[in-house]
Amino acid sequence: MKRSGHVALAILGAAAFGLAGCQETATDAASFPDLDSCLKAATQDGWFTADDCRTTFAEAELLHDETAPRYDSAALCEEQHGEGNCQPDASAGPAGGGGGSIFMPLMMGYLLGSALSGGRPVAQPVFGRAGGGYSTPAGTGISRLGASGKVPTEAFAKAPVTKGQPAMTRATVAQRGGFGTTGAGRSTSTGG
Repeated sequence: MKRSGHVALAILGAAAFGLAGCQETATDAASFPDLDSCLKAATQDGWFTADDCRTTFAEAELLHDETAPRYDSAALCEEQHGEGNCQPDASAGPAGGGGGSIFMPLMMGYLLGSALSGGRPVAQPVFGRAGGGYSTPAGTGISRLGASGKVPTEAFAKAPVTKGQPAMTRATVAQRGGFGTTGAGRSTSTGG
């Protein structure tokens, strides 16, 4: 009996060290409400330049169009993202070939991350959350815009494409537990 207890502790200890080695890594990041605020913060000798701001802002706009959550009503969108923080999805209307009214959150700013894997800086759009703060399409929370600090690298993982997919209904949102619930444990504070 005693020997098996030691073996179990040794296995448990090895598993704990293995899990510690798999913890997510963090990267430098900064959040901005618009392109101009990024341009003002950019430096040639920093981790992002004015050209990086322009490139990543355009990237964030494209990602917003592709991955922003879509809702079947303005009221449902505003419940998730705050009053006045939603817009009709132009690509879903009659001119865009869609059949009905679909709403998506406004892009309230973007998150800029330092070069991952030695490449150029990357971006994610951010949306307002009804309870305050902001979130990426995948649900990573950001406490405020205009801050910088470390964030988990997974904050820059591309969310699933929602453009052209069925809009979320009240039942879908309730089933998920609300927008960004899968990322609720990844709330990030970009201190500054």
